[in-house]
Amino acid sequence: MNLDPRIAEVTDRVRARSSAARSAYLDRIRRAGEAGPARAHLACGNQAHAYAAMGEDKAALAAGRAPNIGIVTAYNDMLSAHQPYERYPDMIRAAARRVGATAQVAGGVPAMCDGVTQGQPGMELSLFSRDVIALAAGVAMSHNTFDAAVYLGICDKIVPGLVIAAATFGHVPAVFIPAGPMTSGLPNDQKAKVRQQFAAGEVGRDKLMEAEMASYHGPGTCTFYGTANTNQMLMEFMGLHLPGASFVNPGTPLRDALTVAGVERAAAITALGNDYRPAGEILDERAFVNGIVGLMATGGSTNLVLHLPAMARAAGIILDLDDFADLSETVPLMAKVYPNGLADVNHFHAAGGLGFMIGELLDAGLLHGDARTVAGDGLDRYRREPKLIEGRLVWQDGAGKTLNDRILRPAKDPFQSTGGLRQLVGNLGRGVMKVSAVAPEHRVVEAPARVFHDQADVRAAFQRGEFTSDTVVVVRFQGPKANGMPELHSLTPTLAVLQDRGLKVALVTDGRMSGASGKVPAAIHVSPEAADAGPLARLRDGDRVRVDAARGTIDVLEPDFDARPAATADLSGNKVGIGRELFEAFRRNVGPATEGAAVVV
Repeated sequence: MNLDPRIAEVTDRVRARSSAARSAYLDRIRRAGEAGPARAHLACGNQAHAYAAMGEDKAALAAGRAPNIGIVTAYNDMLSAHQPYERYPDMIRAAARRVGATAQVAGGVPAMCDGVTQGQPGMELSLFSRDVIALAAGVAMSHNTFDAAVYLGICDKIVPGLVIAAATFGHVPAVFIPAGPMTSGLPNDQKAKVRQQFAAGEVGRDKLMEAEMASYHGPGTCTFYGTANTNQMLMEFMGLHLPGASFVNPGTPLRDALTVAGVERAAAITALGNDYRPAGEILDERAFVNGIVGLMATGGSTNLVLHLPAMARAAGIILDLDDFADLSETVPLMAKVYPNGLADVNHFHAAGGLGFMIGELLDAGLLHGDARTVAGDGLDRYRREPKLIEGRLVWQDGAGKTLNDRILRPAKDPFQSTGGLRQLVGNLGRGVMKVSAVAPEHRVVEAPARVFHDQADVRAAFQRGEFTSDTVVVVRFQGPKANGMPELHSLTPTLAVLQDRGLKVALVTDGRMSGASGKVPAAIHVSPEAADAGPLARLRDGDRVRVDAARGTIDVLEPDFDARPAATADLSGNKVGIGRELFEAFRRNVGPATEGAAVVV
């Protein structure tokens, strides 16, 4: 199938915009690749330090002829998704030995759980943790003794941070190894209902805790389609996973077989062999366009509108919100997974999953089928699904059709003809909305504004019964420079209650929402942010605001708006406590949301 002309147009635009930066990047990583890892050139003392604890692998490491794989791990057991990684290093080392290679844990990176920090001060460190992860992975890889790297990470900021590091060390082949989603627990819609009942005072904390524990109940990613599972989709669409690896449950024989196969592939694509696949060459404009196509087709997390530009810049690729907007207009929404449906990712996977979706998008000309991947040239092999047959891992053709059209549909018969995200532009700035979960009748809201500087004040106003008419709730001074751009997901149950009462309600903020942004229209990432004297800082209570996802606009309808002075906020409380003191340099130097809200790229 020929490439859709609109996909080609966006790709050509990205390629032209990125020409200088990409050329400089490729020149840099090619020079690094030609120099090779320094292992063979290290002084004996340097090498002795590197190999001292490696036991049976010492001789192979000292000889310097076997591929050495660096393991960068985000293991901790605070994140259910990352708990399975505890036993991966031993599995990886054993798999490497069987193919004549060696493997070492190069370093660990922090991995915070946004589910724990939602609505808490720690959430103000969440976005910046992406840059810390990139820096920590950079330290791990700086030993320059690795022929390839395997990256163990899944959740919200972890995968983007690791991709930034993999791109920075772009001369080193990189394979991302997932751990899979937890098995299905309490259905997500039932959990959301209990949250709304608690917000409305209809049930107590005991019922809320019971529902939450029944939903988040074991190892693996949370099963809704939030940022963690969107990350896994991206790694497959962008060719950094093995085909079909994303959504196989932890602790299963197939999961372990895929992990072993990922190690074998990492050993096979080093510069020591005949199939050298440096990460920086895989991460080209085709890969990033393919990733955005996947984001739109699945109705994925709004957080990736921040992460993808930051990831791309690390590889010399410059993305703009217009690219997301144009691809969203071109790509059909093919999946309904909670919060834009009742199914979870296990149901999605069983219905045909990413293999079916990639095949459909390839046949429709909506993906770059010639993109390079860790599995080989071309995305076509990502149509296939992995299976264990008599203990041997093989890839076979998938069903070739959806097995549940309430969850997954063909590209020619989608849930809607456009993707799951919309860019919003107007006199309040530029923002984005996840529309896949918002019913059409709620996508346009024009109402007086209530302006807040703290999400806790919104909940307090709700508890006092102050929201009795249509309202655009504005929560400003939540951008990256103000307080690290926390997610405001804890507002979702409150706003959903108002909407269920029949009110027209929308959220406008320079902060973020969770990757599980739900049924309330939320104009987020609004830039320039209020702390940069952006237009949001001139809003007042009672101003008439129109949020129009149908037309892609976000405007205040007041004639004197442009002439007003910008409000300021006392942000001193956001600078101390729970580690926030350590991140002042990040707040001072962070870029705008439209460029990924990045510090290190």
